[in-house]
Amino acid sequence: MEPLWTLINLLEPSSLVLIATAVFVVLASAQRALNYEKEADRHRDFSEASITLDTSQALMIPIASSCSLLLMFYLFSSLSQLVTAFTAIASASSLAFCLAPYATYMNSKVSPLNPIVSRCCCGPLSRTQGMLVVVSVGMVAAWLISGHWVLNNILGISICIAFVSHVRLPNIKICALLLACLFVYDIFWVFFSERFFGANVMVSVATQQASNPMHTVANSLNLPGLKSITKKLDLPVKLLFPRHLLGEPGGPNGEFMMLGLGDMAIPGMLLALVLCFDHRKGRDFDMELAFPKVNGSKYIWYAASGYAAGLIAALAAGVLTRSPQPALLYLVPSTLGPVAFAAWTRSELNELWTGPRPVVTDKVRLLEV
Repeated sequence: MEPLWTLINLLEPSSLVLIATAVFVVLASAQRALNYEKEADRHRDFSEASITLDTSQALMIPIASSCSLLLMFYLFSSLSQLVTAFTAIASASSLAFCLAPYATYMNSKVSPLNPIVSRCCCGPLSRTQGMLVVVSVGMVAAWLISGHWVLNNILGISICIAFVSHVRLPNIKICALLLACLFVYDIFWVFFSERFFGANVMVSVATQQASNPMHTVANSLNLPGLKSITKKLDLPVKLLFPRHLLGEPGGPNGEFMMLGLGDMAIPGMLLALVLCFDHRKGRDFDMELAFPKVNGSKYIWYAASGYAAGLIAALAAGVLTRSPQPALLYLVPSTLGPVAFAAWTRSELNELWTGPRPVVTDKVRLLEV
């Protein structure tokens, strides 16, 4: 155990930027999820593209994650190029999803029309979609060539926001079940996996670098500019910040602080749930089943402040013990606890626990008829 004065390391630029970025990402994920839910209310095909977890799916996520972790632990060297290619595709589509509202806004400023500029195997391609394809593919290509940590973080943030937007939690009951299972999952794989597998499985997988398929292709074809393409890549499944952020660049062998995407995406799902709940409680419906407005602070701020406190606690524990920490050990109670307590004091815990009542609108009645 290190002395308490070493906690001053939390005031280093890298630590502060990591905390600020993580809090921004969970809030941005929740806001994008809310906006996507509004879009789904207007467009039926949007709602069909998202997944609302039930009890069995919530229980399967830690099991599937454990199997994936073991697969990556034992076979990563053989599958790294395939994993990198899959990650590149997922990153490009996630980045396009995140930038879609901004591209639509920019296109509306240029022209109210969104003409078809090309046709491909997937169907017609509008001008907005063409802009998104160019930007997202260009960003992924730049990451494959340079492997820079900033590009890695941009793609990782995009994946996190897209995941939170498309995978929904219906209520606090399913949320608590999922968080409790992942709480145990994180603790086991960080603290106890070495006893069973001879190494810390979570840390080993998180710190492995993947082979770059672009470098392999360029090398086999003897393409010019081969030296500028990095051989190894940190996959965008974690945020990376050089420990000496304002000093010399970290480089391939430099020391980095890291935070897994799961440590943002899982709490982000809770923040998305309570933000949507705040939205439903706060809006006035011109119908019979109108919800009353929320009294006091909104639940999103309880969850966001709890997330920041839990993340600081996790980093502090890492500094004091000089060992990797399961972030969800701190983030689960610090986010779920304040939300549940606030809901209990407002007599709204049962409503959060069971989820929203279906709102019957004129449009729904017409569809039923």
